[in-house]
Amino acid sequence: MKLGVLTVLFQDRPLDVALDQLVKMGVQAVELGTGSYPGNAHCNPTELLKDSAAVKTFRKNIEDRGLMISALSCHGNPVSPDKAFAAESDRVYRETVRLASEMEVGVVNLFSGCPGDSDDAKFPNWVTCAWPPEYLQVLKWQWEEKVIPYWQEAGPFAEKAGVKLAFEMHPGFVVYNPETLLRLREAVGPVVGANYDPSHLFWQGIDPVASIHALAGAIHHFHAKDTYIDQRNVAVNGVLDTKPYSKLPQRSWTFRTVGYGHDQITWRSIVSALRLTGYDYVMSIEHEDPLASIDEGLAKAVSFLKDVLLFEQPATMWWA
Repeated sequence: MKLGVLTVLFQDRPLDVALDQLVKMGVQAVELGTGSYPGNAHCNPTELLKDSAAVKTFRKNIEDRGLMISALSCHGNPVSPDKAFAAESDRVYRETVRLASEMEVGVVNLFSGCPGDSDDAKFPNWVTCAWPPEYLQVLKWQWEEKVIPYWQEAGPFAEKAGVKLAFEMHPGFVVYNPETLLRLREAVGPVVGANYDPSHLFWQGIDPVASIHALAGAIHHFHAKDTYIDQRNVAVNGVLDTKPYSKLPQRSWTFRTVGYGHDQITWRSIVSALRLTGYDYVMSIEHEDPLASIDEGLAKAVSFLKDVLLFEQPATMWWA
């Protein structure tokens, strides 16, 4: 397994500066944002695709430092009821897949998206309960009329390009847990898998080891991000929380750098479960900790994961 970083946290710095810093920290892989929510400060597919030589130079600049590109990330909402936003998300997605194919990067990270409640909707509508019954009608319409048709076309587009799609299971979108991820995979095919980010699952009450085993063979990429669950606030208000992320003392949960939400044994168990189920690729740090600076938070995560990850292949069972 390799240790990686999503470079979006360094979007205020030139890519070369960010890469040099990551090399000094002992990072082995980078994940690059290509537009939509992650932005494209370090990797703009529109510009790179104009010149195949530029694509080769861009990749060589990274590989010459001893780094690999684990994935390109274009998280957007291509099924949004906002037609302009949906079209832009789709454009970025397709350019990202084309660029990944040309750079021989095998994974694109993204969201499933979330439609509205009808063709006349103005905003996405994330359904979270089965009653009153109209919610299930909305959910049925979303999947059957928008989500599945879109990805049944967009999925094969990536598959033909030799690129796997790693969907982040993120509340607010129709794919937000293993069950919904597997539903989309069943409808589209094995090109669909997970960008497994435990931070979005912890606060839902999902056990990482159990869910990793449930997704065996369907995890294409992994985000290393933690979540602190404030049990005092959960005891009063539960885990569904719409307060701004800035209201840390009042929230039921908050994103943290790894090790500041769950202990080392939890993360060791995650690494072991990944290896047991066949995932031996990259663990990519996504730093979104409001209590730590960018540099210190990242340094803590790198140090923590260096002690947790299993970098080498297992030994033969000489004792058995």
